[in-house]
Amino acid sequence: MPLLDHFDILAPFYERVIRPADPQALGAHLRLPVPGALLDAGGGTGRVAHGLRGQAGRIVVADLSQRMLTEAAKREALNPVCAHSERLPFPDGFFERIIMVDALHHVCDQRRTAAELWRVLAAGGLLVIEEPDLRTFGVKMLAVGEKLALMRSHFLNPHRISDLFRHPDARVQVAAEKSIAWIIVEKAPSPQAIENH
Repeated sequence: MPLLDHFDILAPFYERVIRPADPQALGAHLRLPVPGALLDAGGGTGRVAHGLRGQAGRIVVADLSQRMLTEAAKREALNPVCAHSERLPFPDGFFERIIMVDALHHVCDQRRTAAELWRVLAAGGLLVIEEPDLRTFGVKMLAVGEKLALMRSHFLNPHRISDLFRHPDARVQVAAEKSIAWIIVEKAPSPQAIENH
């Protein structure tokens, strides 16, 4: 556990301090809209999910910080849920789309988090992880800064993140622009869905 709960402290003014993600860049990888549910894992205040409202049947923001979720609850059309990313309280295959933006490097156990995201992703669904690209100098300096701030951060390069999704029915791509990387994970449709097409 971190010595300080940075996110509870930052929650009321998080969005004035942290630059928001580019919703168009993320949306280009998500293939929206979809009729099913979308999960924003580690979604904090819902700043990213809010930009996707109307693009999925239901949008759930899961985060461990109750104060961040209090901010998310103020936003229209978001369903906040307090949960560890390593133990998500959802049934298998519940979400048609999953995003995790700028959060994987903060979780306690990245391998277990990846396994949980894969578990709750529906067959034929899509998971997009957006992370600072550790291959760039600026992100390497950011990683050092977060360690000095006593944060729990553990950055992985995009190909190591891809390796967390080595499943026979997974198709994984990496895209990058400037200092941001997207790991796009597609779960193969079920045999029944293929037969019905």
